[in-house]
Amino acid sequence: MLDALDMALWRRDRAGRPAGLGLVHHRAAGSQYTSFRFTTHLVDAGIDASIGTVGDALDNALMESAIGLYKTELFKPRGPWKNLTGVELATAEYVDWYNTTRLHGEIGHVPPDEYEARYYRQNHTELPVTATT
Repeated sequence: MLDALDMALWRRDRAGRPAGLGLVHHRAAGSQYTSFRFTTHLVDAGIDASIGTVGDALDNALMESAIGLYKTELFKPRGPWKNLTGVELATAEYVDWYNTTRLHGEIGHVPPDEYEARYYRQNHTELPVTATT
């Protein structure tokens, strides 16, 4: 869980879109997401945490849709899988493609990365400056 979050933070920073200033991580109420370690990681990154109510199926609708696309576009067509390493590598490649290349009809037939960059350009929203040591 923390590895996935760290990868997302690294990708945002690399693209010039650091975390913080309004970035929200919405999650289910599972124990892995409500742990002190995970919450501390979010706070340290400047990310606001949002948690769904227990038993609220509506919170999962977007995630269920994303999982369905993952199964339809990657998992079923490229299977059967020989090992976990193959699944992990293909999943990382899929997530990159999904965010940087795949066109999303709900946001004007552009990839999410392009949509977010356009949002910042159109709204003249300044991104926070991060310093590394």
